[in-house]
Amino acid sequence: MTTGVRLIRDDRLAQTVDYAYAAAVDAPVRSIWVAGACPLDLDGETVAVGDYAGQAHQVMRNLVTALEGAGASLTDIAKTTVYVASTKQADLVTAWEVYREYMGEHDVPSTLLGVTVLGYHDQLVEVEAVAVIGGRD
Repeated sequence: MTTGVRLIRDDRLAQTVDYAYAAAVDAPVRSIWVAGACPLDLDGETVAVGDYAGQAHQVMRNLVTALEGAGASLTDIAKTTVYVASTKQADLVTAWEVYREYMGEHDVPSTLLGVTVLGYHDQLVEVEAVAVIGGRD
């Protein structure tokens, strides 16, 4: 199957952002909703305590694994939300830069936001995603 995601850009909006403003998917497709990928190792322990970049790398590796389990890849993602437990914009940017490294040219619509706390002890970063498989080539 091929990806059903078409990224939408519009020259009437700022061109300085490193993500598409929207994504379109034509039916029929198989949709995959990925729970927030967390910076956990196989034992369920939080990795890279205190390290936004280190946790973002683990989050993205875990996201790739979750997608593979559903028969999808990062290029099948239509939308993400990146959560960073910080009030400092620099910490959000650090996590975002790692996220962008993994997403490459597939610059899907995404929301990046700082939050007060995340669910696991010492957790700083989480990424949730919606992916689709099929649809238009």
